[in-house]
Amino acid sequence: MNKRITIQRRIKKYEYPAAALLLSALLLSGCNGHRASTAPGDYSYLNPHTNLTSIGRVAIIELDNNSSYPQVSTDITDALYQALQKKQVFGLSIVRQHDSLWRSLQLDDDPGYTLEEISAMYKTLKCDGVLVGTITEFKPYPHTTIGLRMKLLDLRDGQLLWAIEQVWDSADKKTERRIKNYFKSQKRSDFAPMYQDLVAVSSLEFIKFVSYETAETL
Repeated sequence: MNKRITIQRRIKKYEYPAAALLLSALLLSGCNGHRASTAPGDYSYLNPHTNLTSIGRVAIIELDNNSSYPQVSTDITDALYQALQKKQVFGLSIVRQHDSLWRSLQLDDDPGYTLEEISAMYKTLKCDGVLVGTITEFKPYPHTTIGLRMKLLDLRDGQLLWAIEQVWDSADKKTERRIKNYFKSQKRSDFAPMYQDLVAVSSLEFIKFVSYETAETL
């Protein structure tokens, strides 16, 4: 079979109508009855018919990188791994793009996989799910920007479980407010203003914030 499970190609940052988001989620799922789930600062899809805790283990594949900064692929993948671990939804392991385990599958960068490819991943990775994605954009200080396109597939039946496509811009006022709330909840309140300023100049701190928000959509 050549049926493919695909994620929408591109979402303009902070300019996506709710109706269009719902349509994209239905296209993502490939069937009626699934709905979109939105949270502050993100456009994400969560399969309402699946309990993510039923997935024993998920392999996080090191993200593809469309930016001109090679190291950011490792940095964001590692930060996502840590943020998802804190959620304790399922077991996790990281598979690097250069690992022989992943390269043996000979998968291209196509945003969708055939059912045969999904079956091969299930047998090779020995995991119930796989998290794949791309860093669509990265710009460092003075206006740190990160774009992600990711999806979680159930390797047991090929279902799309979760997906997100978003651009975080540190210069955006909405993002600034969410950063403030993030540090209030994650750091001591008296240090929150200092950490909030730090995220504007530190790419690594901004990556942690983006990873936290991404994990919170699961």
